[in-house]
Amino acid sequence: MKLIFAGAIGGGELILIFAVILLLFGARKLPELARGLGQAVKEFRKASREIEHEITSAADDTGSPTQTHTKPGQGLDNSKSTRSAESSNAKS
Repeated sequence: MKLIFAGAIGGGELILIFAVILLLFGARKLPELARGLGQAVKEFRKASREIEHEITSAADDTGSPTQTHTKPGQGLDNSKSTRSAESSNAKS
């Protein structure tokens, strides 16, 4: 896991932060805090995976705008129908 300030925080700073947390919460509470933090991270990852899955499945259901399900020669090009309408108008 990458830390945001990995380059700015050294070993001495981490030891100092851990010592302050130990003084504030006590040795008995640290395992409970770590367990709670681990569960929170686990729930966050689970929720983010579920959201990502919902987004990808919704995109697969609707189809992306770049995907076309037409054969070559068929599609949004209406030049043939426009040309045939123009030629029938010219004949009249």
